Amino acid sequence: MPINLKKGQKVDLTKSNPGLSKIMVGLGWDVNKYDTGGAFDFDTSAFLLTDSGKVGVQEDFVFYGNLKHPSGAVVHMGDNLTGEGDGDDEQIEIDLSKVPSNITKIDFTVTIYEAEERRQNFGQVSNAFIRIVDMANQQELLRYDLDEDFSIETALIVGELYKNGSEWKFSAIGSGFQGGLAALCRNFGIDA
Repeated sequence: MPINLKKGQKVDLTKSNPGLSKIMVGLGWDVNKYDTGGAFDFDTSAFLLTDSGKVGVQEDFVFYGNLKHPSGAVVHMGDNLTGEGDGDDEQIEIDLSKVPSNITKIDFTVTIYEAEERRQNFGQVSNAFIRIVDMANQQELLRYDLDEDFSIETALIVGELYKNGSEWKFSAIGSGFQGGLAALCRNFGIDA
């Protein structure tokens, strides 16, 4: 039975799931019926962060333009341009055993492509979620449904995997930003 998280909750992943190594992070969303009339294109990203809360090098940013981290620890499964259908809209696979030792956090984000030009924001989105699946047995370990009412935000930090000693934990964040992907990149130390 998966754990359903609320904003701000933290849960241990590896301690209660001994041997957990390969996980899939799935993110999904629906567009409200009162949208802008233009197509929405959401993009998920993973920022591999050091203790400073910033990326160590530019390649620590995994997204549609850099699908695989050099370590092989984080692999983005590709950009979904429409988000139509049920289930995960985009997926990122993580091999915890390959995460470089200097990486202590992995933040998962969603942004709206060309949000300003298309006059789109997360106030027009519903049923957004992040879930983590154990790839060894396809069991869903946890799920966080973002039930916050966003309005003008064009970027979200959805959740964070973080190291606590030798264990990995997950934190449900659900924090919105204005300024889209460029704002997130600046926040995490990437030259946008």
